[in-house]
Amino acid sequence: MTEQGVRWTAEQVLALAPDDASRKAGAKLGGAGPWSQTGGSASGSVWGLCKGSGSTPYRTVVDLTGPAYKCSCPSRKFPCKHALGLLLLWAAEDFGEPGEAPDWAGAWLTERAAKAARSATKATGPVDEEAAKRRAERRAARISAGVTELERRLADLLRGGLAGQQQAGYAAWEETAARMVDAQAPGLAARVRELGTIPSCGPGWPARMLEEGALLHLLNRGWLGVAGLPEPLAATVRSRVGLPGTAAEGEVVRDRWLVLAMRDSVSPDGRLTTRRIWLRGLGSGRPALVLDFGPPGRPPSLALPVGLVLEAEARFRPGSAGLRADLGGWGHPGAAAPPAVAGGVHGRAVPCPEVPAGVSTGAALEAYGAALREDPWLDSWPVVLGPVVPIPGELGWQLADAEGTSALPVALSGSGNRSRSGLWQLAALSGGGPVTVFGECGHRGFTPLTAWQPGCPEPVVLV
Repeated sequence: MTEQGVRWTAEQVLALAPDDASRKAGAKLGGAGPWSQTGGSASGSVWGLCKGSGSTPYRTVVDLTGPAYKCSCPSRKFPCKHALGLLLLWAAEDFGEPGEAPDWAGAWLTERAAKAARSATKATGPVDEEAAKRRAERRAARISAGVTELERRLADLLRGGLAGQQQAGYAAWEETAARMVDAQAPGLAARVRELGTIPSCGPGWPARMLEEGALLHLLNRGWLGVAGLPEPLAATVRSRVGLPGTAAEGEVVRDRWLVLAMRDSVSPDGRLTTRRIWLRGLGSGRPALVLDFGPPGRPPSLALPVGLVLEAEARFRPGSAGLRADLGGWGHPGAAAPPAVAGGVHGRAVPCPEVPAGVSTGAALEAYGAALREDPWLDSWPVVLGPVVPIPGELGWQLADAEGTSALPVALSGSGNRSRSGLWQLAALSGGGPVTVFGECGHRGFTPLTAWQPGCPEPVVLV
């Protein structure tokens, strides 16, 4: 393979694992022992045969441009332990000069390329604008009817008071959310579901429920009067209701993008995995959020390892404070397909040579406040803090400026035990000294996701 100096690290490979069990099993297959006939192509793929318990070795191939995975093993996880092991082996060893894929790997790679070509042709086909307009009008009418019903539900909540919500349970809110789904307003449905869970969130829930209910009411009123709003705010309202604009409607920024964090979350019903990939333009300084989704049993297909820099176009969607973006134009203007981001086969994705510049805690709060003026429903804003010192305390953790002038409280996210493990990991990395930390700054505090030691550009992904 070419460009051996820009391979993934083992940590970046294991970040692709769908769960801890796959991560451990893949790590055991990261040595040369079980592998034979390994190789790679200049176009961005690697393959190999892995000896298993049977007489026939497993055929494993990875298309690094996705990345995407194919293995003859019966596992329903993507990537499976064999794909992870192959990537670990490739990251650690030289597979030699690029070669031609064997028939079993080449057939799958050719099929993927043909499918991508068909999708591109379909995407550029003619569009019936009148039919699209009629569909948009029908959906807007359904959403307006749903919003009107939701307003009545909120009015009933205030009329009856909040005191009985703990006894009332979640079922009524789930029914309301289902009605918002029927009204084709998934954004409203998600907020309704979140509102229904608040009474079970412990002390202080009435105040939080009142706050979230007020934000939901504000969104409803915004939708009903969206025609009279200035366009940036109108785009945000449409996005929050569940009508995100397309990337073709927004600004295009070409830059070298540093991958700051990659974070997965699973919906309460377990049906959908959402991957949030945070980027920062090294030239523009602009943050970008790339979202990808995975169906049950499969992780999202897009995986950009933390710490890599890739050249691409970020096509920002209208609304959402200018954060949501789609990536395209990989490697050169007009390119449609992504490069081999897994290893920089063409030199388009390389490790960042330095620690990203951070800001003070005060500047982080100012940035979050400015974003809220554009999008009042924004949960958090991406910020690189630094240098800061993690400080545990009786009232919770804080990230304090190195000078000790101000600090931000740390917000726990996801599983409490998992979040606390990440905090102790951050404290161990710091050793009482300053570090640079990337995370999400919101009304509940700062959620740390990635950290760097002074002078060490290799990121540490916090658990």
